[in-house]
Amino acid sequence: MKKPLACLMGAAFLAVCLTGCQKKDPLPGDVAGYDEGEAYLSIWVHSIEDTEEGQAYRESVDTFNEAYNGKYFADIEFVPRNDSGGGYSDKINASVMAGGLPDVLTVDGPNVSAYAANGIIQPLAELTEEERSEYLPSIIEQGTCNGELYALGVMESSVGLYYNKDILEEAGIEVPKGDHPWTWSEFLEILETLKPLMEEKDGYPLDMTFPVGETSIYYYAPFVWSGGGELVSEDGLTAEGYFNSEQTVEAMKFFRTVVENGYMSEAPIDHLFESGRAAFKFDGAWEVNTVYGSYPDIRLGVAPYVVSDSWDGGTYTPTGSWAFAASADTENIEGATELVKWMSGTESGIRIWEMAKSFPSTYKAFESIDVFQTDENYSALYNQLSKYGHPRPKTPVYPQVSTSFQEVLESAALGGKNPQEELDKAVERINSKLERYVRE
Repeated sequence: MKKPLACLMGAAFLAVCLTGCQKKDPLPGDVAGYDEGEAYLSIWVHSIEDTEEGQAYRESVDTFNEAYNGKYFADIEFVPRNDSGGGYSDKINASVMAGGLPDVLTVDGPNVSAYAANGIIQPLAELTEEERSEYLPSIIEQGTCNGELYALGVMESSVGLYYNKDILEEAGIEVPKGDHPWTWSEFLEILETLKPLMEEKDGYPLDMTFPVGETSIYYYAPFVWSGGGELVSEDGLTAEGYFNSEQTVEAMKFFRTVVENGYMSEAPIDHLFESGRAAFKFDGAWEVNTVYGSYPDIRLGVAPYVVSDSWDGGTYTPTGSWAFAASADTENIEGATELVKWMSGTESGIRIWEMAKSFPSTYKAFESIDVFQTDENYSALYNQLSKYGHPRPKTPVYPQVSTSFQEVLESAALGGKNPQEELDKAVERINSKLERYVRE
């Protein structure tokens, strides 16, 4: 498949990159530590070097070079994203045109399929079953496209349905175990029960917003999955009948009910849950550290994600974060794969937790970190990831799918428009992006 001309930048920027984005090809001795007889491997990461995450990547590269001294030498380059998410992705797009991609690069999990479809990354060298089994299932699923493994996550993340233990105890509400989550109807009854109590506290039963950007689909796609729905087809090339399916319509109706009944605020309220004015909150795994560090009076718990009334036993929680992949330009796929495995492996995972508080991606890393065994909330999030983790839709037009999901939440759930009509319009927009990928 042709590399994408549409990801592409203005002519002036492209002209600069054709001369300034060529792949580094140093000789032994040109880079400190790169010696005669070693295969040179370039690697790009999306972080600033002097952040905790950047330092974790630097240390992982340094330990790789120690372990493979005499065979491989990895040379890391930091290409930070800017506030709008560009910078790193801009350089990748430019380098696709100029032929200057590194051997290994970081890819945000939801974009793996798009990078694969557009010829930016290539399948890794074969991993053994033992090597694959070291990773959480969600990591392998996220990195697999058309049956081939392209990427391995260095970190994993999830979203929790957090609750205030004091408020639920005051209301006499018991939280179910992970294998028996509340259904939508049951959860709505609980929110109704809590509403008078939360009004007394000048709050709402649920601290839930439909945020702008990627978090919309990240937090709320499981509401579609739990009813047996998907947002795109398995091959990622069809939205009709998936994105606008009955299951997606029902999820949007559920969200509208939450809004109409006043169980949530239509506009975000800062620190609503953390100030004790909400009983529940959907938020990323980072919320645990936030509460522990800044709101120690909140007795925090993690409840299982609520599921559709048509739930058939499938339970899902969101996953997905940054991964390492081999670029399509590398001529050393064996070496690139070794570097990808190292950067995403157990030692690197422990380091990314200790330095940046990002969840690791391997079982051994989780089992080696004491807090995931001893703290009930971190343990609950790890249990979610290992049992119920599900990556976001895998499609070459993922950005359009994500944006469309957010737009329908705003128009149908918040705005009260007909969800089927809004979803049908969204499918038309997604299809316009899919056209170039669909084979005649």
